[in-house]
Amino acid sequence: MIRTDLIAPLGTMLERQATQRPQALAFRDKTRSVSYGELAPRTAGIASYLAYLGVSEGERVAIYLPNSVDWVEICLAIIRADAVAVPISFGSTTDEISYRLADAECAAVVTRPECTDMIAALCSEHGLDCKIVTFADGDGAPFAENLPTAPRDPEDIEKPAFIVYTSGTTGNAKGVVLSMHGLLWVTASCWAPIAGLNENDYVLNALPLYHSYALSLAVVTIVATGASEYIMEQFSTSQIITLLSEHPFTVLPGVPTMFHYLLDKARQDDRRTLGQIRICLSAGAVLPGTLNQQFEAWFGVKLLDGYGITETSTMVTINWPEGGRRLGSCGLPVPGLAVRIIDLEGRDVAFGTIGELIVRGPNVMLGYHNKPQETAHALAGGWYRTGDLARSDRDGFLTITGRLKEVIIRGGQNISPAEVEEAISTFAAVLDCAVVGMAHEFLGEVPVAFVIVREGHDIEISAVIAHCRERLSAYKVPDSIHVVDAIPRTGSGKVQRFKLKKLLEPA
Repeated sequence: MIRTDLIAPLGTMLERQATQRPQALAFRDKTRSVSYGELAPRTAGIASYLAYLGVSEGERVAIYLPNSVDWVEICLAIIRADAVAVPISFGSTTDEISYRLADAECAAVVTRPECTDMIAALCSEHGLDCKIVTFADGDGAPFAENLPTAPRDPEDIEKPAFIVYTSGTTGNAKGVVLSMHGLLWVTASCWAPIAGLNENDYVLNALPLYHSYALSLAVVTIVATGASEYIMEQFSTSQIITLLSEHPFTVLPGVPTMFHYLLDKARQDDRRTLGQIRICLSAGAVLPGTLNQQFEAWFGVKLLDGYGITETSTMVTINWPEGGRRLGSCGLPVPGLAVRIIDLEGRDVAFGTIGELIVRGPNVMLGYHNKPQETAHALAGGWYRTGDLARSDRDGFLTITGRLKEVIIRGGQNISPAEVEEAISTFAAVLDCAVVGMAHEFLGEVPVAFVIVREGHDIEISAVIAHCRERLSAYKVPDSIHVVDAIPRTGSGKVQRFKLKKLLEPA
C-alpha cells in the first residue's frame, strides 16, 4: 500500500520526470507554465544561483511570493541548494513577516521587486544580513545560465527541509521543522495510494502554497507522482467554476469553507457539474458531515475528508474512496502511522470516549525551530500531542470534536464549538458560522456564535436560537448570535477564534 518508490531525493525525482516525461505539463498559472523538461534545469539553475550568492547548506531562505509557478520553482530550488525553505504568506502583515524572518534567522529572502524596500527595512530592523533576491513572472531564466556550480541536491531526505509556521489559531505561530522524507511519506501512504494521484491527473489548486497542506499535496506530491497542476493565486468561487469549464481538471483539493461556498453558488445557479473532476479532497479544518453528504449528492463527485496538521507534515487520517465511511468522521489513520486517544492522565480511553489525539510515525515533525522546551513537551515519549480532541469507533474511524484549549466549559459542562457550529450551519439563512466562549460571571463561559448571512436571505436571531434548541442540549445553545461580514480563518480554513473573541471585548 505504501508507495516507497515515490520516496527519493528531490533532484532524483525531478530528473526522473524530466527524462521520462519532458513535454508533460508540471505547473501552470494565469501567466506562464513550465513542463517537467523545463522544471528540472530551471530549479537546478536557481539553486546554483542561490549558492553563488552565498547561501550555505542548512541556511534558511524565506519565500515571500504570491501563489504562482515562480513560488514552486523557488521552493524546489531552495531544497536543491541544500538550504531550508521558509514559506511566508504574501498576505502577511509586516509584523508577521518580521517575526518569521527573525525567528527563522533567514539568510535570504526571495520576493517580488516591489517588496524589496519593505523586506530590507525589516531585515535591518533585526540586524539580519539577509540577501534579497527578486523573482517575478519567470525572470529566473538567467539564473540557469553560465553558472559553474551544480545544485547540491542533498541525498539525505531526513534532514530539515522546511520551516512552516503554524496557522496561528491562538495568535502565537511556531516554526515547525519538516523533512522531505516526512512530506514524501504522506505522498507515498496517502495521496498516491488512497486518493489515487498519478501522472494522468490535472489538479486545480486554490490552496495557499505557504501552508503545509498545499506544500504536501500541491508541490511535493505533484513532482513525486508526475501529475500536472494549475495554481490559482487565491481562492475565488466564480473563478473556480470558470476554470472547471475550461480545463480537464481531475482533482480539486480544498478546505471545508471552499466546498461550502462552491456548493452554495452551484445551487444558486442550478449547476450540477464539476467538469471532469473525479475526486475532491478536504483537509485543514473539520468538514461537517452534512456538507459532505449534500456536496456528494449535488455534484455526484466524492468528497474525501481527512485530518492533518502542520506538525505531521499534514495527513493523519483520511476517508477512502471505496468501502464504508462514517458521516462526520475524518476517516482511518494513514498507513504507517500509530494513533492513540488519551485522557488527562495519559491513559487510553474507551471507544466512543473523547480524549486527546496523539500521533507517532515517520511524518511527524523534527521539532519546533529554536524551541527545545516546546519540542520536548509536544514530542514527549515519541508521540506528538496534537491538542485536538477526538473519539474513535470500534472500526477505527476517527472524529475530531474540537481543540483541547477551545472547549467551552459552561457551569462545569464541556461544549465543543464544532458541534454547535454544525447545528447552526443547517439553518437555511446561514452561509458560514463560528462559535467561541465568552466569559460569564456565574457560569465561567457561555457559547457565542458569529454568522454570515446567505446572499438574498434575511435572518432573525430568535429563529436561529430556536433552531439550536431543537438540535442541542440547553446548555449548548448560544447565549447570543452576532451577524458579521467575514469569519477570520487561517490558510488551512481553521477559525481564528482569538480574533472573534476580541470583538466581544468592551470598546
